[in-house]
Amino acid sequence: MTKIYDETSKHETFLESAQKIASVSGTVKTEKVFEKLAVTFKVLGDVTRTKIIFCLMKKEQCVNDLTDRIGVSQSAVSHQLRVLRNLDLVTYRKNGKTSYYSLNDEHIRHLFEEGLKHVKEKLDRKK
Repeated sequence: MTKIYDETSKHETFLESAQKIASVSGTVKTEKVFEKLAVTFKVLGDVTRTKIIFCLMKKEQCVNDLTDRIGVSQSAVSHQLRVLRNLDLVTYRKNGKTSYYSLNDEHIRHLFEEGLKHVKEKLDRKK
């Protein structure tokens, strides 16, 4: 187990705290689960990818539609979609030569919606 704090610290390590919380619910999360979760949040930390996900929450869209709505190049949208696809956050279907992208599942939608609520509440408090 990797210590986040030194041995003299009175604080629990993150992993120890997580294991206590998980043991209450009956599931202990492995380091691999935390790593995948961190990568997911890291990928969602890019503004262009955030805009893409926001657009895909409304309906499936092709690269050209996303390019028009987001205002970045087609190659930039394609690159970011590839990143999102590699993490299974978005999926696509082909119709002839055109690929239509959508969110992979409702978990992504809920995660994004909760993030939007959080930010909106923080911004509303500052007014």
